[in-house]
Amino acid sequence: MTTEQRTIRVLIAKPGLDGHDRGAKVVARALRDAGMEVIYTGIRQTPQMIAEAALQEDVDVVGLSILSGAHGELFPRVVEELGKRGISPEDVLLFGGGIIPEDDVPALKAAGFKAIFGPGTSTQDIVAYVRDNVGERV
Repeated sequence: MTTEQRTIRVLIAKPGLDGHDRGAKVVARALRDAGMEVIYTGIRQTPQMIAEAALQEDVDVVGLSILSGAHGELFPRVVEELGKRGISPEDVLLFGGGIIPEDDVPALKAAGFKAIFGPGTSTQDIVAYVRDNVGERV
């Protein structure tokens, strides 16, 4: 057994038509500064594009950021598209962030998202969450 661990690979994506990506870029930078390999897909990504990028990049973590209010539609569609590519929420750690009402969080967690981060969440908390929960994936 080796004591070396593989670098955590994270995909950060902005699904849908939401064009505001400052928060996603801040999270991507914090994860990168913490020593993780981060792939940022940019804005206006379809669920299919996000799932394909996750597959091609062989990521351990997928983080979605949304401010448009379409999380209830788009987040489950990303999970569905991941599934079509043989990737389940047990294979990758899923988290989301943005403007997401507390009432919507249980449905997103039921879809496979382990955490939802709202505005003002510390980037250190997100980094710690990823490190603590990526577990046996790396």
